[in-house]
Amino acid sequence: MAETLFDARHLRKRYGSSTVVDDLSFRIAAGECVGVIGPNGAGKTTTIRMGLGLTPPDEGTIEALGMSMPRDALAIKAGLGVVSQFDSLDPEFSCAENLLVYGRYFGLPDAVIRERIPRLLAFAALSHKADARPGELSGGMRRRLSLARALVNDPRLLLLDEPTTGLDPQARHLMWERLQLLLQQGKSILLTTHFMDEAERLCSRLLVLDHGRKIAEGTPRELIAQHLEPDVVEAYGAGALALAASPLKALAGRVEVSGDTVFFYTQEAGPLLQALGSRPGLRTLHRPANLEDLFLKLTGRQIREDA
Repeated sequence: MAETLFDARHLRKRYGSSTVVDDLSFRIAAGECVGVIGPNGAGKTTTIRMGLGLTPPDEGTIEALGMSMPRDALAIKAGLGVVSQFDSLDPEFSCAENLLVYGRYFGLPDAVIRERIPRLLAFAALSHKADARPGELSGGMRRRLSLARALVNDPRLLLLDEPTTGLDPQARHLMWERLQLLLQQGKSILLTTHFMDEAERLCSRLLVLDHGRKIAEGTPRELIAQHLEPDVVEAYGAGALALAASPLKALAGRVEVSGDTVFFYTQEAGPLLQALGSRPGLRTLHRPANLEDLFLKLTGRQIREDA
């Protein structure tokens, strides 16, 4: 059985009358990527902050790297790598200097840090930008530099809070490639994300949070099989909305409407597709159920403001 690097038990955090994390427990094993997904205000960032010792839990315990938080907070942080939602790079330093100065925070000798800098820049595909300042970099480059900086102390566990938010598809895919390399090297990752394709691609296990509580946990495939019908048929175009209340809904296990699209969740799409095919002006899309469907079923389709 793989070593447990992070063990959170019955965490609870309140702000005034609001409970933002409510009896949350989970573990991260060596070499594992655990994803945390949920709508705005679900408690994802607060969970990361408690794991870093930045926010003390009102109840519950955290053990990381064989030590206890917050008692051993400094020693734990020395073994963690962190990428926050927003860049905290020093705009006055070059890429190489950002790595050097950050490494000094861990008490690493300059000689050790300077030996690591070329490898870290190469890992981030930034060797050609060693002397550039963060303001001269694209958003994707800055995020890769933040990841390289998080690795300067050679951490066993990385805590990544929405590391690809704001990136274009090419930059996101390059970040995913780098994170997969870290997992292959035996690093462990706690990842929060709003991108369901990111969660499915990177995470060996997922926690689904809503209103601070864990409402589901498992591998992406397990969760989809447990909570969803295997096939989804989307119908849109002329007359689509009327289908939600038509006899065709008997061919699906569940029917949902979002905007001008009707979603049929079914065990067998053939009969439904055949019936829909005879309707002129109607367009359909048949696909397997995915994590986005899971997310919407468990947490709802209503947009929530940032909490």
